[in-house]
Amino acid sequence: MADRSLESVSLPLEVRARLAELELELSEGVDQALPQERRTPVTPSSSSRYHRRRSSGSRDERYRSDVHTEAVQAALAKHKERKMAVPMPSKRRSLVVQTSMDAYTPPDTSSGSEDEGSVQGDSQGTPTSSQGSINMEHWISQAIHGSTTSTTSSSSTQSGGSGAAHRLADVMAQTHIENHSAPPDVTTYTSEHSIQVERPQGSTSRVAPKYGNAELMETGDGVPVSSRVSAKIQQLVNTLKRPKRPPLREFFVDDFEELLEVQQPDPNQPKPEGAQMLAMRGEQLGVVTNWPPSLEAALQRWGTISPKAPCLTTMDTNGKPLYILTYGKLWTRSMKVAYNILHKLGTKQEPMVRPGDRVTLVFPNNDPAAFMVAFYGCLLAEVVPVPIEVPLTRKDAGSQQIGFLLGSCGVTVALTSDACHKGLPKSPTGEIPQFKGWPKLLWFVTESKHLSKPPRDWFPHIKDANNDTAYIEYKTCKDGSVLGVTVTRIALLTHCQALTQACGYTEAETIVNVLDFKKDVGLWHGILTSVMNMMHVISIPYSLMKVNPLSWIQKVCQYKAKVACVKSRDMHWALVAHRDQRDINLSSLRMLIVADGANPWSISSCDAFLNVFQSKGLRQEVICPCASSPEALTVAIRRPTDDSNQPPGRGVLSMHGLTYGVIRVDSEEKLSVLTVQDVGLVMPGAIMCSVKPDGIPQLCKTDEIGELCVCAIATGTSYYGLSGMTKNTFEVFPMTSSGGPITEYPFIRTGLLGFIGPGGLVFVIGKMDGLMVVSGRRHNADDIVATALAVEPMKFVYRGRIAVFSVSVLHDERIVIVAEQRPDSTEEDSFQWMSRVLQAIDSIHQVGVYCLALVPANTLPKTPLGGIHLSETKQLFLEGSLHPCNVLMCPHTCVTNLPKPRQKQPEIGPASVMVGNLVSGKRIAQASGRDLGQIEDNDQARKFLFLSEVLQWRAQTTPDHVLYTLLNCRGTIANSLTCVQLHKRAEKIAVMLMERGHLQDGDHVALVYPPGIDLIAAFYGCLYAGCVPITVRPPHPQNIATTLPTVKMIVEVSRSACLMTTQLICKLLRSREAAAAVDIRTWPPVLDTDDLPKKRPAQIYKPSNPETLAYLDFSVSTTGMLAGVKMSHAATSAFCRSIKLQCELYPSREVAICLDPYCGLGFVLWCLCSVYSGHQSILIPPSELETNPALWLLAVSQYKVRDTFCSYSVMELCTKGLGSQTESLKARGLDLSRVRTCVVVAEERPRIALTQSFSKLFKDLGLHPRAVSTSLGCRVNLAICLQGTSGPDPTTVYVDMRALRHDRVRLVERGSPHSLPLMESGKILPGVRIIIANPETKGPLGDSHLGEIWVHSTHNASGYFTIYGDESLQSDHFNSRLSFGDTQTIWARTGYLGFLRRTELTDANGERHDALYVVGALDEAMELRGMRYHPIDIETSVIRAHKSITECAVFTWTNLLVVVVELDGSEQEALDLVPLVTNVVLEEHYLIVGVVVVVDIGVIPINSRGEKQRMHLRDGFLADQLDPIYVAYNM
Repeated sequence: MADRSLESVSLPLEVRARLAELELELSEGVDQALPQERRTPVTPSSSSRYHRRRSSGSRDERYRSDVHTEAVQAALAKHKERKMAVPMPSKRRSLVVQTSMDAYTPPDTSSGSEDEGSVQGDSQGTPTSSQGSINMEHWISQAIHGSTTSTTSSSSTQSGGSGAAHRLADVMAQTHIENHSAPPDVTTYTSEHSIQVERPQGSTSRVAPKYGNAELMETGDGVPVSSRVSAKIQQLVNTLKRPKRPPLREFFVDDFEELLEVQQPDPNQPKPEGAQMLAMRGEQLGVVTNWPPSLEAALQRWGTISPKAPCLTTMDTNGKPLYILTYGKLWTRSMKVAYNILHKLGTKQEPMVRPGDRVTLVFPNNDPAAFMVAFYGCLLAEVVPVPIEVPLTRKDAGSQQIGFLLGSCGVTVALTSDACHKGLPKSPTGEIPQFKGWPKLLWFVTESKHLSKPPRDWFPHIKDANNDTAYIEYKTCKDGSVLGVTVTRIALLTHCQALTQACGYTEAETIVNVLDFKKDVGLWHGILTSVMNMMHVISIPYSLMKVNPLSWIQKVCQYKAKVACVKSRDMHWALVAHRDQRDINLSSLRMLIVADGANPWSISSCDAFLNVFQSKGLRQEVICPCASSPEALTVAIRRPTDDSNQPPGRGVLSMHGLTYGVIRVDSEEKLSVLTVQDVGLVMPGAIMCSVKPDGIPQLCKTDEIGELCVCAIATGTSYYGLSGMTKNTFEVFPMTSSGGPITEYPFIRTGLLGFIGPGGLVFVIGKMDGLMVVSGRRHNADDIVATALAVEPMKFVYRGRIAVFSVSVLHDERIVIVAEQRPDSTEEDSFQWMSRVLQAIDSIHQVGVYCLALVPANTLPKTPLGGIHLSETKQLFLEGSLHPCNVLMCPHTCVTNLPKPRQKQPEIGPASVMVGNLVSGKRIAQASGRDLGQIEDNDQARKFLFLSEVLQWRAQTTPDHVLYTLLNCRGTIANSLTCVQLHKRAEKIAVMLMERGHLQDGDHVALVYPPGIDLIAAFYGCLYAGCVPITVRPPHPQNIATTLPTVKMIVEVSRSACLMTTQLICKLLRSREAAAAVDIRTWPPVLDTDDLPKKRPAQIYKPSNPETLAYLDFSVSTTGMLAGVKMSHAATSAFCRSIKLQCELYPSREVAICLDPYCGLGFVLWCLCSVYSGHQSILIPPSELETNPALWLLAVSQYKVRDTFCSYSVMELCTKGLGSQTESLKARGLDLSRVRTCVVVAEERPRIALTQSFSKLFKDLGLHPRAVSTSLGCRVNLAICLQGTSGPDPTTVYVDMRALRHDRVRLVERGSPHSLPLMESGKILPGVRIIIANPETKGPLGDSHLGEIWVHSTHNASGYFTIYGDESLQSDHFNSRLSFGDTQTIWARTGYLGFLRRTELTDANGERHDALYVVGALDEAMELRGMRYHPIDIETSVIRAHKSITECAVFTWTNLLVVVVELDGSEQEALDLVPLVTNVVLEEHYLIVGVVVVVDIGVIPINSRGEKQRMHLRDGFLADQLDPIYVAYNM
């Protein structure tokens, strides 16, 4: 930045241009985000440099430390010249906020770029980025070791830029650079131990692809995919492959004893080696003879002796004196307030306020006079004031907790000023509403004109100070709760005396106060101690500082003030606004109290301020940092001295040492140091020591960081009403190493971390509240903020608007950074900045950041004084309502305590398993349904081998018996079929097939019908003609492009010779839309059955052998595989018989079926069972429920049905669609009390949450809770289990989810952590045998062991039907034998993992009942970290994470876990979900999510059974077809 800094620009324009910025940045003092910088020691030899004038104060000094900025830049420069390897998140256009660049005027039109040199005096370096790598080490060592030209303290640098106050990262402008030492190029970066770790040397020539250029990749099946998404994932995988630091022994072995291995301490970590510290005593508190016996006495004295003496001058926003309160007025007015509080509230008999009661003081920051009068009025009336902030809205951040404090203090009266009372929100009736969480208050205005005059004889009772409570100061804790610290009258007085002695206050001195006068240093100096010494306070309101940041300095000159109380923020503002103001003279100041001087980052403001204002008469020894806390009041303060030769104490401490709580002077690693200044000596009359921050309060060693503790009269005494917390904070007895207390008096924990250095100087390195313990190392939030802000932040984020906190995830604290983004920064810039912040923090603090989020400007919750409300921000983050506009999560980088990946042990041979089970008395897991041969029943249909014969027999014997009734969406009968109608219809279709279709017996026919009667007739027509039917779901008219190809595929794969359908679908298959989706010229002949021949066939075909093919059953599995299985005539009949026996189906029964009739058990129930058993089936097409969700249940009620079958989609539709309508349904007469079994037909693990909520919801309508059950079918056997009418109710067990991942079953109690409920999948059907086998060794397993379910049954399918004829798969799935034990039986493998468990219940045949529990499909399961995960478990956790997640699906891609969530809410919430999803999967499943994809509702594809099609989703994602709202790639 060339010589521009020397231009002299007129003050007002320049300043005003800055003010909008400043206001936003303004954080409450330096509390949340402090003057960010790190320094090197200033020794007396170098202090002469202090006198070198700065050319300009326009840089943002408050947050600046050149050395720290250099350190950060050097750390970033270590990252080699390689662009980010972090894939940028993808965002939908609507989420990217388009800001008009013309509308936003940047603060400084000529802000220099990184490449401009800094021309200062003789050092003419103008480095360019190409020189960036030259001589880096030399540059760093110069910068840090302080060669002749480098900085020794931030004060000696020149900073350029008329308005570039916000350019921290201008490395070039911050150091005098000799020509040969080029600074690092900060535009490129990688780092040894940052997000990207070096590749092995051999591969350096390969440059990682930038995001955006999609590389050709292969999918899991070896199919090349070219897409942006794939390229990003590949990039992420490459980044993650590079190892992070050497692996520590940081894994916890998650064994079943729940032993989480404790983090092993690093053997090389620094340990304290010093001797045990000694407690420090402050000087004697000398009671001067004329010190008043109490503060009220002092007020009385000055009010009567010198009533004209000025006490307080208030300013208006123009900086003109608004009002002067004299001691006389303060005395008379506070008496008046005291009288009115005691006598004018309530009645004479029942006063509202009595001495000792608490009242709250609600005064705005610009009215100190009214506050002071009210405060002293309370002291005189002996009531206890509780000063709080003005509640601006009913929902202020933290206002609820304030209300809780007022409630617990029993406050019923609020004192306020007239103006404030008028400004409070009012209800239409003019009353002040009750704020959220607040007690009911009487608002009482304290202006004199509203008060009655006290009678002549009334006089307040002025006592000597005693142990009564004088006032309560509120304190906000780390978690956002608000506590009230009680201060007694004696403590109040003693504190004023100690401050008077320490600061050397004398009567009638003038003091300028910029601080909040309601609490802390502002209250102690500007309201209390000032009155004790009859001083004159000039109070500068916050609103004036916003308009004119120099106002306090001008007032110091104008009033020749001796003392000023400020925060480093105010010094920083003065520097920013300062241009050579000729009339400034600060020589009158003998003491500049820096209220937040205990914050290590305030040192830069102090140095820079001194540097600029030394020439204006400011002396170095005047700057007096102090340390304070709400509990201990003033902890330490630097005394004003007259000796300018003695420089203040400085310590340059190793950041690494500090994380272990050890004081080490600047180590070799020059990049990470923290420079601290002393905050003076212990207070007069106090003793101080430091104790270990956690555990027993043991004294620290001399080189150890601890929590400072104080023993004195002048401290708070308790947290009001909280005796337990009071004991831990106000009654601490520090112990020596030998175990004895050091004094018999209790100490008070100050909440400050630090140490007592040489000469009794107190040093503070941070607050307990800002402490984050990550992997056993302590980090301070302020230090992290400092580093983040040293990465050229001015372009991207607002300075004071940054929050750092930790959240607990997976047994450790994780660091989260939230900052407000500037409106003019682009997506890419912000992302670039974010990734550099991560690298910088990694390099300097050696700690990973878990989450970095940017939110739009001005959206973080504020404290009353404009700072960031930290706990509220954290709360918003955790509940997912922060609405960030950019998020970068780095769980891969910073979660190092995952359980060890599972090492698969070599399998134990099947023989050993069997012997082991026998020895331990465990039975082999096998079970069977009732034996079909043993059952005596009068089943007439048994004598027929073929269903076609059963139909003919029924048409003869019971021609008019109704078999099928089809309902429409209004619940009326659309169509019905009797036995004879069905028979005749089938005959006509058979004729049509033979004559028009010219089909031979054994030809395959595709039946493409909507759910209904036509489908049934067509099926039996095929049987009558000797053809093999295949039922196919018709294409969806609204969605031909995606549904028609599946129809075409099934028709082709099944080798259908002909296709039968309705006239409507016929047209659809040949439509223009169809032609766009498939080649319509290759359809087989299409027969339209709406127009049937009138004649009967010559004879009805009768198969020669029951083992011949009856029909083909085609289904698309959830993994996207199309599989057709062959069902023989024998198997079909056996299947129908098995169901008839299990459900006790007879011709007199009615069964309601709401299922899709195209495959599996749904098809069998819809088309076959009624013909075999003769019962009436009431058919309800599931699609009709979309228009009328109550259709199915109303039909069940109306037809008094005892047995009904549905799918999960139907159940979910009813649960969601009818949830609020149960009352109106009851009124319509819906009654489910007759339902005996309601079976969900499924091919998955029972969805217990859905079945339970369905049962609960319809319990009021008479549904018996035990009626709902599930069934299990698969490709090799269409129904293995089905809850029948007899037999015990389905049981539920709870298993440990972590054991399941290791393929083990461990039963636990309900509600235990990590428990997963599993419901039995119905009873095993008659004629079915089940065994549990090890899928790898094929050996039998024991009871309650997890393995693959194998099934042997007469209704097993007889094999796959494929054109490819994959014989090995065929024999493995349908003809497997056990490798040990019973090696003769032929089993079919279901592909499902589950276990059998013998229960205490008895079966229908009197034996112990064996329950089958299904865990999940083997081909759906994901293998991650050596463990087996079932997607549904992860999805269940994710859906619970946030109210806006309606559905979730997970899949893996190149070993990365991808989580897709459907968002039901505004797109602004999309980014909130990323951290929540990552957290919950880490916590509950010990997995790191690789990619989080947020999509619209309905994007996750679901099949007719209600199962998620995860593989379709995966293909859609990789092909970039999902149109996601947001895609986050976790680092």
